[in-house]
Amino acid sequence: MAAPGAPAGRFISFEGIDGSGKSTQARRLVAALREAGHEVTHTREPGGAPGAEVIRELVLTGAQDRWSPETEILLFTAARRDHLERTIRPALAEGKLVICDRFADSTRVYQGLTRGDLTAKVDALHELMIGMEPDMTILLDADPATSLARGIQRGGELRFEGFGLEMQERARAGFLSLAAAAPERFRVIDAGRSEDEVAGDILDAAQAVL
Repeated sequence: MAAPGAPAGRFISFEGIDGSGKSTQARRLVAALREAGHEVTHTREPGGAPGAEVIRELVLTGAQDRWSPETEILLFTAARRDHLERTIRPALAEGKLVICDRFADSTRVYQGLTRGDLTAKVDALHELMIGMEPDMTILLDADPATSLARGIQRGGELRFEGFGLEMQERARAGFLSLAAAAPERFRVIDAGRSEDEVAGDILDAAQAVL
């Protein structure tokens, strides 16, 4: 636990469509914060804890029809609960900054909105099993076609890229809708610029919660 009088930890998530540059920019923010003397836990979803990493392998690989959206909601929520218990909450209790590549908003979009309207199920499970939001969410807003091409070129875990451009477009609209509904938490960053410009804007935004 943090010592009496120590500052509380802060939690920043990164969101955006696949190929928008989230992982790169999360790494850059972590490096900048550590250089400034902050204690930072850098993590990701799905994953970020031993059990959650096992679920990551299940949900991000295989055929597009491997899981129904409803089953994915359960799997992602199970992974997030393990992540929360074993990584996020302990780091915050120690007064650390937590920088997470994806969190609950990705489930709200990819399982709740893009393949049917399952928002109520996602929200109910989140309230029951997770019950928290980041202090700030950085949304990298990127062109769907460009991002899809980048994600495919990158290779690796391609299950969601395999759903194609229409999925990317719906996901972008979903993320922007979430940001509009919670402007006090979201910071929307134009990801269609140079990596350095984007990183500078993100660092400026992060100062608001430090």
